[in-house]
Amino acid sequence: MSPAGAGKADELVPDVTVLGAGVVGVCTALSLRERGFTVALIDRNPPAEGASHGNAGSLSPWSCVPQSMPGLWKNVPQWLLDPEGPIALRWGYAHKFLPWAVKFLQAGNLDRLPTIADAMLGLTRPTVTLYRHHLTGTGSEDLVRDSVYVHVFRNAADADLSRLAWRMRAERQVPLEVVKGDALREVEPALSSDFEAAVLIKQQGRALDPGGIGKALAEKAQGMGVTFLRRSVERLIPGADGAWSIETDQGAIPAKKIVVAMGAWSKELMSGLGVTAPLEAERGYHLVFRNPGVTLNNCIMNVDAKFVVSSMAAGVRCAGTAEFAGVDAAPDYRRARVFEGMIKRMFPDINTTDTVEWMGPRPSTPDSVPYLGEIPGFTNLFAAYGHGHTGMTMAPKTGEVVASVIAGEAVDIDMTPYRIDRFG
Repeated sequence: MSPAGAGKADELVPDVTVLGAGVVGVCTALSLRERGFTVALIDRNPPAEGASHGNAGSLSPWSCVPQSMPGLWKNVPQWLLDPEGPIALRWGYAHKFLPWAVKFLQAGNLDRLPTIADAMLGLTRPTVTLYRHHLTGTGSEDLVRDSVYVHVFRNAADADLSRLAWRMRAERQVPLEVVKGDALREVEPALSSDFEAAVLIKQQGRALDPGGIGKALAEKAQGMGVTFLRRSVERLIPGADGAWSIETDQGAIPAKKIVVAMGAWSKELMSGLGVTAPLEAERGYHLVFRNPGVTLNNCIMNVDAKFVVSSMAAGVRCAGTAEFAGVDAAPDYRRARVFEGMIKRMFPDINTTDTVEWMGPRPSTPDSVPYLGEIPGFTNLFAAYGHGHTGMTMAPKTGEVVASVIAGEAVDIDMTPYRIDRFG
């Protein structure tokens, strides 16, 4: 893809440099290589060690309900006051968090939901198919399994498909089924009988090792010729004729085209160019129970407590919560330890004595839709960040979309909802 007659030095510069080697960046690199581009990946850490590693493992082709929904604000005060609540805010960070929070609540207006839901579904729908495509030949194909997404409720009356979120799914042909009592126990025998009902979202996938998938795909990408550089990216400097200089902790790197896929760290990098698209580091925690003594058949969402439980290669993982404290604040692992009591109430027979805790920042936009495609006002600069809670699920299609845009191909989804300037 290098221009004909380019000099020898120019030939050493890859066609596209992807900043960020999380699962979004790796999938983008794979899709670019499949189109014949030469590609470099730059990250300060090894591949798939951030949010790509720590997520709940659900690969949901049907994710179309955003985090911000009508009436959600009514629950926020009690959540903030509850030590086991799904939201935590460090009060010293409140003044920085407030502008994003206002846009987040505005995104939950009823009239905005159809566009948001369709934009989410455009990136999630092919996830299992694309992961299996990318994993072919890696030896890690079995890390993606067929699954059902089990949304469990203590009160059977709450498994109500007439509620807005379920109606949004049904309108988009999401396959749903309500199960109760013994039928629920057949799906998940280890679940406490205190949970009376569940809504099953069918035709799902789940990841047995999310970080392992990212690393397998990174290894495949390197085998296909993608160059990986361990650097800390500090600044982007536009040059003449659409070229770029990437300032790193180990010196400047020339670039032709750049894809920004640095997750929660993308905001600071882009602010250096005057791009102020709202983005929060929505810090999630997980706790892995390494010798659980129980097996779960599917990903399970505790709807009331808003966390997900799944069996993985390393054990049973509980993942969830949203802590707002800034991208670089030290972890507060009390947010992970609360899962010990919460999971015991779900699975009374689970062994909770051997655990591993983790924290990582989700790059969250106010409307749960990532920033994708060309960045207005700049040449050869593309966005691929802001995936929030659905980064693992949206990554393969994101890679396809961004690679198609760079290649000048027709894109099979409307790019308007993903514009980086949509918040003004």
